[in-house]
Amino acid sequence: MSTVEVREIAPLLTVENLIVEYPSKRFRAKPFRALTDINISIGQGETLGLVGESGSGKTTLGRAVLGLAPVTGGKVIFEGRDISHATRKQRRILSRDLQVVFQDPYTSLNPALEIGDILAEPLGVQGMEQAAAKRRVKELLDQVRLPSDAIHRLPREFSGGQRQRVAIARALALSPKLIVCDEPVSALDLSTQARVLDLFLQIQKDTGVSYLFVSHDLDVVRHISHRVAVMYRGEIVEQGPAEVVTRDPEHPYTQRLLLASPVPDPDRQEQRRADRHRLMESQRHQHEQAGAVA
Repeated sequence: MSTVEVREIAPLLTVENLIVEYPSKRFRAKPFRALTDINISIGQGETLGLVGESGSGKTTLGRAVLGLAPVTGGKVIFEGRDISHATRKQRRILSRDLQVVFQDPYTSLNPALEIGDILAEPLGVQGMEQAAAKRRVKELLDQVRLPSDAIHRLPREFSGGQRQRVAIARALALSPKLIVCDEPVSALDLSTQARVLDLFLQIQKDTGVSYLFVSHDLDVVRHISHRVAVMYRGEIVEQGPAEVVTRDPEHPYTQRLLLASPVPDPDRQEQRRADRHRLMESQRHQHEQAGAVA
């Protein structure tokens, strides 16, 4: 997989010293801190890959950008405006420029609606006339490379990869400036993953849209990202150009993630498992020695 060329781009989204905390269900217990002092930026037409294992906080960061997680401290700035505590009305206006593609395309699509109605819904909410909405729906189907007869079919009639294309089309309906992609290919097989990732890249080339691309797979973010931020236990432990972070990482956690990425060659995969095990054992030994010295 090739790495996207890194460019100098003016910020579209900036996250400054972000803290996200959730109240504890236990009486008088301290709140749970999900994110600590997060700092990232995304330029126009740029992709920031956000990578980490389950529970690292990467999805929470995406939700905070979308207004779906509580911002306890810091700021989320979009096009120069602080949207950290935007109201519901302000969020509806923001939805024109800020969209999301979720991990599971089937649960994110209304199973009772035809694809044409699913794609037309956000257009109608924004006041687009019916005739214009129909033209836009046809454009969207063509953009994500689905046949025109898909307009009268239900989500269950499509494969997983095709349903994700529908979800991408819905996110593109209002021509947004930034799309938060929350593990959008993790539920797909490797060959389908590659085709959907290439679709994301082509859409970015055609429209100039930016992505916050959340994934647990370094190989995936290497293919699509200009820059990569690595999350571990609610903090960013490494950040930089995708080519550097995904091929020659400095932080031990990123090194483990790289060795955990699946490869199609069974021999290489077995070697990666062995290397990862040795790395983890070495790090465990170093921690034990440090504890003994302390």
